[in-house]
Amino acid sequence: MRQTGTSDAVLPAHRFHAPWPYAQLDVPALRAAGQRPHPIRQFVLKTRSRCNLACTYCYVYAMADQGWRDQPPAMTPATIARAARRIAEHAAAHRLARVDLVLHGGEPLLTAPAGLAAPVEAVREALRELSPETRVTAAVQTNGTLLTRGRIAALAAAGIRVGVSLDGGLPLHNARRVDHAGQPGFGAAARGLRLLARHPESYAGVLCVIDLAQDPVETYESLLAFHPPSLGLLLPLANWSDPPPAGPGGGAPGSGGAPGDGGTPYADWLLAVFERWWHDRVRRTRVRVFEEVIALLLGLPAATETLGLAPASTAVIETDGSIEQADSLKSAYEGAAATGLTLDRHTFDDLLDHPGLAARQLGREALADGCRSCELVEVCGGGHYPHRYRAGEGFRQPSVYCADLKVLIRHIGQALHEAAQQPRQAAS
Repeated sequence: MRQTGTSDAVLPAHRFHAPWPYAQLDVPALRAAGQRPHPIRQFVLKTRSRCNLACTYCYVYAMADQGWRDQPPAMTPATIARAARRIAEHAAAHRLARVDLVLHGGEPLLTAPAGLAAPVEAVREALRELSPETRVTAAVQTNGTLLTRGRIAALAAAGIRVGVSLDGGLPLHNARRVDHAGQPGFGAAARGLRLLARHPESYAGVLCVIDLAQDPVETYESLLAFHPPSLGLLLPLANWSDPPPAGPGGGAPGSGGAPGDGGTPYADWLLAVFERWWHDRVRRTRVRVFEEVIALLLGLPAATETLGLAPASTAVIETDGSIEQADSLKSAYEGAAATGLTLDRHTFDDLLDHPGLAARQLGREALADGCRSCELVEVCGGGHYPHRYRAGEGFRQPSVYCADLKVLIRHIGQALHEAAQQPRQAAS
């Protein structure tokens, strides 16, 4: 195994909180047995570590990991240049046809319009020198409150698409999305989204965290008013030691049971939206979770880390130049995303041998016994990695949303089956 030095400084905490994989996965043995790592293909650049909102459920600011407090407020030009060079080196070494860049935060639009595209342009310039065959896709994920004509124009000119986080299309859906004075952020976000909808070529879509207290169909229909090309309906970041919010009737995920008995409230919520989306005569938007389940049921690849068995291929670069794992891990425990690696002293190939990432590239072999033998494993993939965490044990549990995922996948599978039968019935 490549010796990365500073990663050893964070391993004791990882081993305490998550014996799997940090105390139990032997990465050198994996490599000796012929298991080869998959290169990083998506790079999340945390250009800002602070946010103008203080959403009460945010995994960066309101959950287990508070590392943002030690980060510089903004990524410096020198750090941007180092990141670009490392990304280009990795692309060249692995002959990547494409790299995907995501500008993230904090709130990345706290950067002035003139500087928004600087990280993307730096990567493009480094690729022209080191890996000219590699193309770049770029997006920014924002809360939408700072979207203006000037910012949208600057991003469009650089070929950077815009994704917006919003919890529904009505003020009541967004009660948890407030600023630091407790004032609602919905009005500014709605104005930004209306501006963005006038530029469909720049509009990537909307991400929405599921809130069981809100009517699912009303939430879905209200978001359609902003004409999103796609919707990401996200299960709240939760795990076995910090369970998801219960439904209005007190039902808790992970308890099993049939739809409607309180055992699968998140499946029930999603399936209410699915029925409206599936039976709509006009496809008004893409809903990522439904399309990903459908693709996986059909044996097609799906571009997701929340379902399926595809290897993780994302790296996060913090404002100080540290290299981390996926941000969603911050919901598990303090330092859960940390690797001890930095742009100054390490390459992205060093990250490939980090136990946390290596585990997420093992597919079925990284899963709990029950998951490996489950008939739905090719679709579910064990669920989103952070959802499997249990304190003192780690990430080799079923998803805390296991029961919900089973109900959701089987329902969509039945809908596919019925749709496939219709032409035969019509012909007969």
